[in-house]
Amino acid sequence: MKLMPRLLPLAAVLCLDLLVPAVIFADDWRPIDPAEMALKAPVVEKDADAEAIFWEVRVDDSQVDQIAFNHHLRIKIFTERGKESQSKVDLQYYNYSRIKDIAARVIKTDGTMIELKKADIFDSTLVKLSGLKVKTKSFALPGIEPGAIIEYRWREVFPGGSANRLRLHFQRDIPVQNVSYYLKPYMGMGYQPFRMGDAKFVKDKGNFYRMTLTNVKAFREEPRMPPENEVRSWVFLYYTDQQKPDSERYWKDLGRTMFEATKTDMKVNDDIKSAVAGIVGDAASPEAKLQRIYDFCRTEIKNTSDDASGLTADEREKLKSNKSPGDTLKNKSGTGSDVDMLFAALAKAAGFDARFAMSGNRSDMFFDRTLANSAFLGAAFVAVKVGEKWEFFSPAETYTPFGMLGWPEEAQEVLITDPKDPIWANSPIATPANSLEKRTGKFELHPDGTLEGDVRIEYTGHLGSEKKEFNDDDSPAQREETLKEGLKRRMSTVEVSDIKIENVSDPVAPFVYSYRVRVPGYAQRTGKRLFLQPGFFEHGGAALFTAGSRQQSIYFPYAWSEQDDIEIKLPEGYALDSADAPGAIDPAATQQVSGHSVKISVTTDGKKLFYRRKFFFGGNQTIIFPASAYAGLKQLFDLVHKNDNHTITLKQPAATASN
Repeated sequence: MKLMPRLLPLAAVLCLDLLVPAVIFADDWRPIDPAEMALKAPVVEKDADAEAIFWEVRVDDSQVDQIAFNHHLRIKIFTERGKESQSKVDLQYYNYSRIKDIAARVIKTDGTMIELKKADIFDSTLVKLSGLKVKTKSFALPGIEPGAIIEYRWREVFPGGSANRLRLHFQRDIPVQNVSYYLKPYMGMGYQPFRMGDAKFVKDKGNFYRMTLTNVKAFREEPRMPPENEVRSWVFLYYTDQQKPDSERYWKDLGRTMFEATKTDMKVNDDIKSAVAGIVGDAASPEAKLQRIYDFCRTEIKNTSDDASGLTADEREKLKSNKSPGDTLKNKSGTGSDVDMLFAALAKAAGFDARFAMSGNRSDMFFDRTLANSAFLGAAFVAVKVGEKWEFFSPAETYTPFGMLGWPEEAQEVLITDPKDPIWANSPIATPANSLEKRTGKFELHPDGTLEGDVRIEYTGHLGSEKKEFNDDDSPAQREETLKEGLKRRMSTVEVSDIKIENVSDPVAPFVYSYRVRVPGYAQRTGKRLFLQPGFFEHGGAALFTAGSRQQSIYFPYAWSEQDDIEIKLPEGYALDSADAPGAIDPAATQQVSGHSVKISVTTDGKKLFYRRKFFFGGNQTIIFPASAYAGLKQLFDLVHKNDNHTITLKQPAATASN
């Protein structure tokens, strides 16, 4: 089977909205149908501001050394908003592809045609990461007006690529009357449609096969929706010599094959045997032994695949490959896969049954065992037999705590390899308590409403992993700016100083923010009263869900919890007028999915106020909800938002106020 390079699946993503012209000009456009010019209203969605009349992509995989995409898109503009949204085009491409043969034009309502000039195309690089460059070609289409038609086309070539495991997307950010993909395969090709109705590839001219979808609605993102491949219309292509492979047999064969292929990768030699005794030490229980091995692999072995390893792309290229876990141990460095295999070898040396395992990846799509293709197993890690139960580990995920997998691998069917009969098991999902945001604040409120004091926030579990991954390759100045920007989005007058950001690249310790903060006008003063929101950490935050209705399912990647402990010294001359706490959300009322409580108290002398808040979500292993549950979820989070912004009143006694 000819495999496509790892990056090639992005080609299909680029087909959506992101590919770019490099040069323009052509005089052999497909004729404009008078009915297209006369069209006064959208066909697919009645409220659309712009609609694609057709979107055509020709995928030529007939050459062994490359794959080429030819795109042609024609769009009708209906409103001023449509003009604004379609007049400027920002399209992305990658440094491993070539783009050429591009043309673009505007056909105005009076029939005037305007071509985009080459000089009006601007090129820039958005991201450079591990040798990968994400570039953008930007241009503005001239003379667009409601009633006009715009169209552009381009050709993109991927040297060394193929259509194997390619994803063809059929939706754009505007509705499309007709989408057609024409495929010329290199060899026998199978395909799996998703949310495509009864669409099929049919034989077409010139050894091409065509799949067409009509009246395709726009794809619109919604907050907290499932991964795009779970909700978009798309087709998965793969090379095969079978019409319909038997999924059960396929997975068994794959499990056996991968067991044999990975035996050497987790081989135990004398160095491994010698090392494991010192690593395990006096640990007695199986869990304690595995934790020491796990933490050793995370803390003592440099993961060269990690963007925080300090290695440049050139330095990574020059690294010698480890041929065994013994090499990884000796060199104290290796790729993410090397780190996982070293963990497996050490676990085996400690007397455990350790296997290579694979699962789906929830950040991409939800795995379905009936889809017989290894491409849908987007994650790999180590399974270890502990008693009668299989547990799962990936120290290659440097910041994932012991006993957890990264959230994309949680709640997945896992294929555990075996020489005879591979095993299917289920990976657990971490509880809300495993991912905690613990926030403490000690403040003083001044008579003018200014709040100032010291803050400390600790993130653990998935929350901590995400914070570390986001910050670990930034400079200290960039990390501080990220923190400040987040605070300013909630409180525009905030002033931050004495920032400390701890454990950014520490595999074990929590990610920590600490800083001093001053917020002028935090409490609102009206006459003799100050109106105070004691929930500092939620102050100014936006509601999670604002739309009145919902199309997609609601999806939370993982469960989490929050805990706030706040102390506020009240201003001299003010006494608490009202300190009622908002009502609690009883977990029993949500079937243990969520809970929220706030407690407010003051010292006996009335000089200090204490605010205690607890919140969790995703209990009972519930993180995905049908669209029909949206009204209830919105009501829940609206109530949490309201309670978090609860206001109390401080009153200045009359005698003090007159002074």
